[in-house]
This record gives sequence, structure tokens and C-alpha cells, in this order.
Amino acid sequence: MKHSGFPYVVPMLVLSVLFFAVPLVVLIGFSFIHPGGLTLEHYARFFGDAFNFRVLVNTARLGLETAIGTTLLGLPIALLYWHSGRTVRQIIIFLTLIPMLTSNVVRTFAWIVILGRQGPISDALMALGITGAPTSLMFTELGLVMAMCQIDLPLILLPLIAILTRTPYSLTEAAQVSGAGPWRILITVMLPVMLPGLLAGWILVIASTSSSFVTQAVIGGARNVYVPQLIYREVGTLFDWPLASAIAVVLLLSTGCLLVALSMISRHRRLNGHA
Repeated sequence: MKHSGFPYVVPMLVLSVLFFAVPLVVLIGFSFIHPGGLTLEHYARFFGDAFNFRVLVNTARLGLETAIGTTLLGLPIALLYWHSGRTVRQIIIFLTLIPMLTSNVVRTFAWIVILGRQGPISDALMALGITGAPTSLMFTELGLVMAMCQIDLPLILLPLIAILTRTPYSLTEAAQVSGAGPWRILITVMLPVMLPGLLAGWILVIASTSSSFVTQAVIGGARNVYVPQLIYREVGTLFDWPLASAIAVVLLLSTGCLLVALSMISRHRRLNGHA
């Protein structure tokens, strides 16, 4: 006689409700609070300011730029993993997981040294003759994207590795027999196979980048303002919790819509693959 697994799911459901659903409901409720009752005034204040809308666009752009950067870095590593033997695969997995065991704060502060005037990037630019004086990439969007790509690279690399682990070599062998070259095999065979892993990685990278307050504040600085910094300003400096809640809800919805779209594309691809 089979026993229902429901009793084992109850603790997880209780934890999910207490630590996810309830705080989310409280956050949404705060965004509508007003001394005179419920109102949409806080959302109107946010969207009525052109600066806030520009910050929202910049946050979405940062997520997309990081997703593109991690894709360009992750694809060659994933393909190297697929074509390598057991030892090289273990090394790649080890190097991928080790940074995730280090605090995001520690990795962010390490990038201060790397991007600074006395860092290796500045020394390399001077050695190549690109710049004649020490150059700092701190407090620039380029420096922030570089840091976020390194920090979030495992989020896209692991889904790609998971996809390629289940991919047989016969796919590329059949394409080679048919006369396809390396680039055609990559574009017409490998990329469609890796697309579900890419979509899953993009979801994780965009969600992580859009909400990474510490890295945005430390590397981006005061000149590059993103939505998490707006929320911190409203809570920690202006003590306007309702407006901060409204901004947080807008960030959740905007990021959620993008993630839902990517999830739908991924599901559509899987359905077509089974058709």
C-alpha cells in the first residue's frame, strides 16, 4: 500500500508560507498604505519621476549586459567541458563551484583591487600602449558589468554543463559526416541543444544581477544608480517605507515578467523538442 507523501511536504509548505509568501504579502500591502487608506500614490510618485524610470531601464540593461557577457564567457568553457576527459571536467567543475563558496561581498571587494588604478587591468592597458597613465574602471558601468559577469558566471555555466552532459557526441559526428564545418555545427547543432540551458542561465543571471545591491553600490558607485540603491535610499535615508515597498514591487514585477517570458520560451522549446 502506497502512502501519501503529503505529510513530508507540510514542513516545506509551512516554511515557504512563513518566509516567502507572508513577507511578500506584507511588502505589497506596505506599497498601498496611506494615512487616508489604500492608495496608488506611491506608484504614481515612482513612475511620475523620469529619473526613477531611467533607473529602472538601467537596471534592466545591466541584467541583459551581464547575461550577454556570461554567455560569451560560458559557452567556450561549456564546450571545452563537453570535449574534455574526466580530469579536465573535474577541474572545470571545481573552478566553477569554488567561487560560489566565497561570499559575494568578498568577491566584490576583490574587484576593487582588480579595477583600480594599481590593478592588473590598468597595468595591462599601459603595457599594451592603450593608455599612457594608470586607468581606473571603478565607478563605471563597464567595470560593474565585468565584475557581475565573473560573479554570476557559474549561474549560466552549470545549466550549460548539465545540458551537455546528457548530449551524445553522435550529434556532431553526424553533422561532420554530412559535410558541416565547425561554425555550422556550433550554430545549427550545438546552440539549439544548449538553448534550454542558456535560457535557464539567463533567468538566474538577470535575477541575480538586478538585485545585487552590494556589487552595484561598491563597484558602480554613486554615479550609476540602480533600483536596489533607490530602495535602500528610501528605507535607510528617507525612511519612506511605502515608497520603498512600491519600488521593490515594481522591481519584482519587471524582473518577473522578463523571467516568465524566458521560461515560456524555454517551455516552448521543450514542447517542440518532444513533438
